[in-house]
Amino acid sequence: MDDFWKPLEITPDGSAATPEGLMERLRGLNLGDLLVREKALVFRGFGVTPETLDPVMDLLLPNRLAYVHGNSPRTKVGGNVYTSTEYPPEYTISMHNELSYSATWPSRLLFYCEKAAATGGATPVVDGVRWLESLDDEVREAFAKGVRYTQNLHAGRGLGKSWQETFETEDRDEVAGFLDRIGADWQWRPDGGVRISQIRPATTRHPVTGTEVWFNQADQWHPASLGDEAAAMLAELMPPEELPQSVTFPDGAPIPGEYVIQVRDRGLDNAVDVDWRNGDLLLIDNVLVGHGRRPFTGSRRILVAMSD
Repeated sequence: MDDFWKPLEITPDGSAATPEGLMERLRGLNLGDLLVREKALVFRGFGVTPETLDPVMDLLLPNRLAYVHGNSPRTKVGGNVYTSTEYPPEYTISMHNELSYSATWPSRLLFYCEKAAATGGATPVVDGVRWLESLDDEVREAFAKGVRYTQNLHAGRGLGKSWQETFETEDRDEVAGFLDRIGADWQWRPDGGVRISQIRPATTRHPVTGTEVWFNQADQWHPASLGDEAAAMLAELMPPEELPQSVTFPDGAPIPGEYVIQVRDRGLDNAVDVDWRNGDLLLIDNVLVGHGRRPFTGSRRILVAMSD
């Protein structure tokens, strides 16, 4: 495996340094093959603005998807275009593949930098093969049977996201149909919320290359990733099974905190930072590459969209 993997950077390089120049370049590429080979692509220097973003997105993401069943806080700003995860700027967002806890996930993610942070704010990306191979044998073996994710989505008041936000609907039948289609165990709660449980694999194979990659969000769903103080505070408030989201091994056995900390830290340690400039775009293969966020200062606005 290439020890120096990083996203391929595509610049005007003779073509017009305009959104139209970028679209012309894109029409001349076999984008699907290029993305599988390079895993992530950065488009820089084409002067893409919010007003010129849509036609560029149409070429990069032929079928934009809604962020249905997403667990992170975002704001919808256009036709299946969202703000990136709205966590406080001082926090690192650890590496993950979008919707890897669900039965279906997007194959591509596109990030657009409308406004770069004053300092920091890079989007780190990690090769999923390297991430898997970086883990101790003990950890890989422990996760071999997969993980069980549990969500408690309230009906409008409570910790975390509501089911209405999560599924972008007020229709309980629509939610029930979605959960049945993905094979989840679920039930409506007396307070109007819904409890969802799914067993998912810890790794997956890329549909084109067959490459096995680390592909789960156990570290983000585990209280150990919050730090000892925050985890202890949550434990006082409610038992693990009542948290907005939690994770165990498939049989319900707890996942040791040190395992998820190793997963989190080695993902970040093996990541390559994509530093943003206004107008940049980053396209990633969501199976081959995990992504996250470095802390930042000042205002930062990164938009994200996804496709199958």
